[in-house]
Amino acid sequence: TPTSNPTPPSGWPGANGSQAVTSTISVSGTMDGNLRRYYASGAMGDGGQSESQKPIFELANGATLKNVIIGSPGADGVHCLGSCTLQNVWWEDVGEDAATLLGSSSSQVMTIDGGGARSASDKVFQHNGPGTMVIRNFQVDNFGKLYRACGNCTNSYQRHVQMSNIVATYPGKALAGINTNWGDTARFSNITIKNDPDHKMIVCLKYKGVPKGSEPTEIGSGADGTNCLYSASDIHYQ
Repeated sequence: TPTSNPTPPSGWPGANGSQAVTSTISVSGTMDGNLRRYYASGAMGDGGQSESQKPIFELANGATLKNVIIGSPGADGVHCLGSCTLQNVWWEDVGEDAATLLGSSSSQVMTIDGGGARSASDKVFQHNGPGTMVIRNFQVDNFGKLYRACGNCTNSYQRHVQMSNIVATYPGKALAGINTNWGDTARFSNITIKNDPDHKMIVCLKYKGVPKGSEPTEIGSGADGTNCLYSASDIHYQ
């Protein structure tokens, strides 16, 4: 059963009805959910941290998913098989991940424009394939990392992320985690961090990526002009 209709946080849309999803919805072209809430049911997954959960939506290369609320359980959210666009998509309670970029082309771009996510015990956006993820006009609170370039996937790709016009509310560990040994980059502009007077949230966390089966290690953080690209004026605290 879905969670009772929660009162949406300020700036969040209310759901226009709810729909249980018992098998992954494949999207090619454009799907407009009209702000309906979709939540996982049956064997899809319980929204925990198990890696075996299924996505609620799977987007073909070139697909657009818009005006959707993903409720609880969120299972493994959205999978993108190439370039894709998520427009005004909201995650009320992030499951294993909110969305994952798969695919195999270094030119693919996943664009997340608008929307928000909350209650992500680990990652919000996971980048497993190559290419670029663009996250803009997005709000996030109570999360581990907003973005993580996979540090121990089967294939070790160079990955890039661009974040702009983000409002991130503490608690949150980091906005981006990237693997500098593979040439990853993270660019930031117009970032607002709330409720973090001690500046505990890390903007850009650096890892040394490793082969599958090992665990990547944190090797530093902060702007460096090479991999983590921002200046103090790009980050605002409220």
